[in-house]
Amino acid sequence: MGSGKSTVGELIARRLGVSYRDTDADIVAAQGREISDIFVDEGEPYFRELEREAVAAAVAGHEGVLALGGGAVLDEKTRELLAGLPVAYLSMDVEEAVKRVGLGAARPLLAVNPRRQWRELMDARRPLYTEVARVVVATDERTPEEVAQAVLDALELKNA
Repeated sequence: MGSGKSTVGELIARRLGVSYRDTDADIVAAQGREISDIFVDEGEPYFRELEREAVAAAVAGHEGVLALGGGAVLDEKTRELLAGLPVAYLSMDVEEAVKRVGLGAARPLLAVNPRRQWRELMDARRPLYTEVARVVVATDERTPEEVAQAVLDALELKNA
């Protein structure tokens, strides 16, 4: 969350000459409402089911760069789908997250005491991110262009 996955994903796709897709955007388009509204109206379990379905569809039907929502790896079946794929985990610390997104109300899982909740989320998710990732790229103090190039280099992918 706030790691720059959408911006970096678009840059990587452009450099590789392939298409870009974001499963969060797929969910918003299919539901006709924002993710924060889905969380409020239907709850996190409902959203996670939508997310699981969106990721499965995207992995099966998309051959370019794919960005997943931060909680997608919570699902074991999603982690199995990602096994063996060239997955990059964009890491950052809480101070960088604060600079980038302010940890504000638009993030439904960070509504109360956002710094503590961010740390708790990351403590729970980090092992799952590293489980599915072929590479880990730190984003702290880097521009999106630098992160995109670091991902390409780490995954040994060539620019188009």
